[in-house]
Amino acid sequence: MISMDIVVLLYLIASVCFIQSLKGLSHPTTSIIGNTFGMAGMAIAVLTTGALIWSQAQENAVGGLAWVLLGLVIGGFVGATMARRVEMTKMPELVAFMHSMIGLAAVAIAGAIVVEPIAFGIVDAAGAIPTGNRVELFLGAAIGAITFSGSVIAFGKLSGRYKFRLFQGAPVVFPGQHYFNLLMALVTIGLGVWFVMTEAWTPFVLLTLLSFLLGVLIIIPIGGADMPVVVSMLNSYSGWAAAGIGFSLGNPMLIVAGSLVGSSGAILSYIMCKAMNRSFFNVILGGFGNDSSAAAAGSGEQRNVKSGSPDDAAFMLSNAETVIIVPGYGLAVARAQHALKELTDKLTEQGVTVKYAIHPVAGRMPGHMNVLLAEAEVSYEQVFEMDDINGEFSQADVVLVLGANDVVNPAAKNDPASPIAGMPILEAYKARTVIVNKRSMASGYAGLDNELFYMDKTMMVFGDAKKVIEDMLKAT
Repeated sequence: MISMDIVVLLYLIASVCFIQSLKGLSHPTTSIIGNTFGMAGMAIAVLTTGALIWSQAQENAVGGLAWVLLGLVIGGFVGATMARRVEMTKMPELVAFMHSMIGLAAVAIAGAIVVEPIAFGIVDAAGAIPTGNRVELFLGAAIGAITFSGSVIAFGKLSGRYKFRLFQGAPVVFPGQHYFNLLMALVTIGLGVWFVMTEAWTPFVLLTLLSFLLGVLIIIPIGGADMPVVVSMLNSYSGWAAAGIGFSLGNPMLIVAGSLVGSSGAILSYIMCKAMNRSFFNVILGGFGNDSSAAAAGSGEQRNVKSGSPDDAAFMLSNAETVIIVPGYGLAVARAQHALKELTDKLTEQGVTVKYAIHPVAGRMPGHMNVLLAEAEVSYEQVFEMDDINGEFSQADVVLVLGANDVVNPAAKNDPASPIAGMPILEAYKARTVIVNKRSMASGYAGLDNELFYMDKTMMVFGDAKKVIEDMLKAT
């Protein structure tokens, strides 16, 4: 039998690895080390837990261990296969899927404990679940259910492939929506109190079902422009759900890991909200998203723009001294990061200073553009966050905007009535010349026209980002 002292020590080592992982992931240059620490910590945690289960099963002559091992093998194989095959443009959907699985696991474990508390050793002298554990089960099941259903809706909105109305990028709103959500939350809390006081099955089942519904209602009013915030918010929820179940199981490793994920996700949500001029508490309550006026704002009459060819753009870039590139989701969709790396390398060889400007919410999830550029092995020294580079746009000869829209929209600064008013943006409009590559004049996720496209200093180059960049490369 494995000693509990050894188990606690190994869990402590795993916890330190997780903390070091978060520290490493805070900067691109240390992200590989951070991932290594994270994988090592999880390997230690899984193997230690497996050894503990095996030891207890042998001591108590309990069967069924083969099912646990089978689940580990199947889950590990499926996870590894999905991670290996996923395209960079589908990474946000994978993250949403993983969040949903964590939430569903929390609900399943909570339900199993309520059904068979003796099997988990969670009973008092009277054979009942202690009050403290009931509170933990209530919170774990409720947060887990909200995380699962909310992540499913987020997955649908991120994929953009489904015709089902709730999975479409446009917000789904109805009169009195926030009051209805508040009522649902209060009823769920009431059922939780009922379960804690009585240990009855009925309130537990009802609060779980209502939590599933509440997760849907929280996410459906959120538009595509706010999806990076949603991803970080659901990340936080999944962590707290895991921590709640960890308390019920008496597993310190699950408590530590869940708390780290929950707290780091909450901090990231706050950073995302600040970057989009959103209220953090509105995010937590699901009270944000685009309204109908925002969607309508991009449906005005057709306006003239100045357009050019990739050859024209290549000429401008080659004759510039400083170039700032603003990547957006369109770059990811076209899978043009490698072609862009070749273009910037060629410009650098010609003596052009090239930098990348990253908005915190560019793409479909936090850090999406950073990961995309890292995959193409773009030097970290060339990549700058918004606050670090905004002051350089006014000195830039050319700004090349690739598939980005709302994050460079001057309306955020110039139009107090705009739905994105106050949202910090990359100040590309201050550059001497702006080149914008888009497939069409379609509006971004916020559904707004972008005044940057109509400025005299702006030249639009229409087409698929990869094809356009390859043509620029040939002409450079």
